[in-house]
Amino acid sequence: MNFQKSCWLSLALLFFIAACTSEPAPPPPKPKAPAKTVKVPRFESDSAFVKIEKQLSFGPRVPNTAAHDQCREWLVSQFEGFGAEVIEQKFTAKAYTGVNLKGTNVIAQYKPNHKKRIILAAHWDSRHISDADSNEANKKKGVPAADDGASGVAVLLEIARNLQSTPIDMGIDLILFDAEDYGDSENDNPKSWCLGSQHWSTNLHKKGYSAKYGILLDMVGAKNARFTKEEVSRFYAPEVVEKVWRLAKNMGFSNYFVDEESRGITDDHLFVNQLAKIPMIDIINRSTETSSGFGHYWHTQEDNIDVIDKRTLRAVGQVLLASIYNESIGKF
Repeated sequence: MNFQKSCWLSLALLFFIAACTSEPAPPPPKPKAPAKTVKVPRFESDSAFVKIEKQLSFGPRVPNTAAHDQCREWLVSQFEGFGAEVIEQKFTAKAYTGVNLKGTNVIAQYKPNHKKRIILAAHWDSRHISDADSNEANKKKGVPAADDGASGVAVLLEIARNLQSTPIDMGIDLILFDAEDYGDSENDNPKSWCLGSQHWSTNLHKKGYSAKYGILLDMVGAKNARFTKEEVSRFYAPEVVEKVWRLAKNMGFSNYFVDEESRGITDDHLFVNQLAKIPMIDIINRSTETSSGFGHYWHTQEDNIDVIDKRTLRAVGQVLLASIYNESIGKF
């Protein structure tokens, strides 16, 4: 055997041994599972507007009045018609005036046995007096409460309709608190307000009830509304505040959900946070047109259908729908 032939045979043998002893090639990577997506329904502001008109048709929804009773019956029938399991949590609370108020918190449950739950809330009652009205003759009249009550209720009713037509894999509790606005405006008496949410927070509608967080709506229908990052919300549920405002910005609604901090207010979310220990934020209009920080119509006879703007209703409703539908797939 000559030298050159021997070299070639040696090289061939080395290649053969290497091929036999090398590790097998790793399997190709498994394809990634497609990212979860969810189709968020469109919020119909025309439908919400009609629901405000219907509430106003009963008159001021002041506790212990026929208008209050009639509106409650209508609200329950609406939620039941939209497929919710409804609890009427009745209570009696003494107002700052000494009057015993007969109230009802209306709780509309979707998938009541689902462990993951979110609360969306508003108050459905009207203030018993128009004490901020410039007309002395109006001061003892109940407030029509188109924005300060009915707007938030209408948004939640419209969300209920969407939850029926486009269900999600998550529990939702739509809570309408009663007797929120029967408070003492003359004295520093925070506990005279929000009597329904105080009752609910210390008497939860189900034993062992809990929710991941809550979002309260109050005065969410007026033209040019400005929803700021309110102090109580930032203190108890800062992550929820940032998520909602960031989502609103990404959706093109930053002209409504403004990146501005504001002082804390006494509203239903305060007692849910402090008593029920459930983090809850407040989406509430903080106006720059008055020293009170509320619209010129606040606690007056001017809080009627004329102050409502469908564009504001759509901004709030669409952000809320996007929030809960994305939360249901862990994307919020």
